[in-house]
Amino acid sequence: MFAKPVSLWYDKNMDMLEKNQIHTVTIDGYTSEALGVCHLNGRAIFVPRALPGERWEIRIVKVSPSVIYARGETLLTVSPSRAESDCPYYGRCGGCDTRHMHYEEELRFKLDRVNSALSRIGKQATLAEDILGSEETARYRNKGIFAIAEENGKAVFGFYRERSHALIAMSDCLIQKTLCIRVASAVTDFMNENLIQAYDEKSGRGLVRHVFCRESLHREDAVACIVAAGGFGSLTENLVAFLRARCPELTGIVLNVNKSSGNTVLSGTFYTLWGRDYIRDTLCGLSFSIAPQAFFQINPPQAEKLYQKALDYAQLGPHSLALDLYCGAGTISLCLARQADHVIGAEIVPEAIENAKANAAQNGVANVEFICADAGKAAEELATRGLRPDVIVVDPPRKGMDDTAITAIVRMRPERVVYVSCNPATLARDILRFQPLGYSLRHATAVDMFPKTCHTECVALLVRDKF
Repeated sequence: MFAKPVSLWYDKNMDMLEKNQIHTVTIDGYTSEALGVCHLNGRAIFVPRALPGERWEIRIVKVSPSVIYARGETLLTVSPSRAESDCPYYGRCGGCDTRHMHYEEELRFKLDRVNSALSRIGKQATLAEDILGSEETARYRNKGIFAIAEENGKAVFGFYRERSHALIAMSDCLIQKTLCIRVASAVTDFMNENLIQAYDEKSGRGLVRHVFCRESLHREDAVACIVAAGGFGSLTENLVAFLRARCPELTGIVLNVNKSSGNTVLSGTFYTLWGRDYIRDTLCGLSFSIAPQAFFQINPPQAEKLYQKALDYAQLGPHSLALDLYCGAGTISLCLARQADHVIGAEIVPEAIENAKANAAQNGVANVEFICADAGKAAEELATRGLRPDVIVVDPPRKGMDDTAITAIVRMRPERVVYVSCNPATLARDILRFQPLGYSLRHATAVDMFPKTCHTECVALLVRDKF
């Protein structure tokens, strides 16, 4: 389903493709961002919201040596997988990518995306066997972050247009919980009633930058966090009363004073204005206390499927030693500890390690320890102790693993490496790097953590070759 790569070379005598030309084409694949792909004159052309098998009349809108974009002008033949978008902001806000297709087609696209990366980038014959779909495809996010800006002299909330800082004002978002929408609406209403300006990043003037809300799935806990360049002064008590009246489900209201000039949303100092500054929730039967700045999975039911697959691949026994690299707040480590004899979690961020230790204590898990170290230092510490893990689980960021981490893992010679990935391209690249070092891909499964977007997670099992 994914378009095959084509050479950027083409015959100069061929008709040149130029901006504003109209062509009739058949869509033959997807990009990794869910754009439709067609081919003309040996060139790949990307068409937003077009589906394979459809015939379109398109208009070329951008031509460069490496890429051509077009806009669909007239849909001539409709795919049976096409769905009418139920969101008035779709195609403008830069949030969702797949609202124009039925969910079955979305899952096919995502599984193909993973397998395309494994075969083309990773040169693998073993592919993902399945994708685990989400029972909920709407209102599934347990947290939301809205940007605040001025529009026609009033404060509005919304998301930025893709690859820009142009805000698309909105009144709803269909993948967010309704409480999150009501919190953002209440904050902007309070701002407008009290003549409080939104922060302007160019001039550095104004006050409110973002509204963040996180809601527990299993408890009646919800915290609103207002990100601002300063405090609200004498209006603070009025703000709290206003939010509590409009959103009685809230159990805490937090102010994050963020004076930075960068793009980081949550930064600086946090002040609890009312209630608790954290929510309590459960994941895989474990209890967690989650502050606004702490990481927690945004789709817990799908995260549980992901972690269960990782446990299945780990094949832990009562005498197993497991190492969890990039352990963060220890979620996977605590899951591993239920089946292993001992688990060591390693993470380079000190605050995350303290959070992981607190989570272990909160759940009464005694057979897990956490060390603040990167992969290389973790390997050295285990070697010093004379330990060799049976299984190493890695859950790196989107950029994947570096050479130092891969070398450290191979040096520890685990029987199995379980790789949890949020980026199929870097997963495939890293599997290819493990291969000459003695580890082969045995199984892989995709998991749809983010319905209506092009993003997908994957968990892969690498097994040490027997020489």
